[in-house]
Amino acid sequence: MISVVAGILWRGSRYLAAQRPEGGSMAGLWEFPGGKIEAGEKPDAALRRELEEELGITVLEASLWHIHEHHYPDKSVRLHFFHIHAFIGEPQSREGQRIAWVSPAEACTLPFLEADLELVRELAKMAATC
Repeated sequence: MISVVAGILWRGSRYLAAQRPEGGSMAGLWEFPGGKIEAGEKPDAALRRELEEELGITVLEASLWHIHEHHYPDKSVRLHFFHIHAFIGEPQSREGQRIAWVSPAEACTLPFLEADLELVRELAKMAATC
């Protein structure tokens, strides 16, 4: 089981989605920004580290929303999803990924990773748009 963190960065009624870069695992699919939790690291610390590395932002406030497990044919992941409403800096692609601010309805039209789909749908239901 691989433990990962994912940040749902909000700007008004839109959140940030990232498209996995070409040449990597599951290239072209969309996801919430984040990454693996290192040994001995707490999820909130991993979230802050990953978003600094990946997007160049400093998370000021994050709240754990949901823990979700997903089983792919070759691996299993435990995802810790955090809502983030306060951060410093403008998110920038530091790892070659495309990023976009999307509404919950727009997110429903993007090819998200299987592990994220349930949460994309839940966010859309909360916004009553999907």
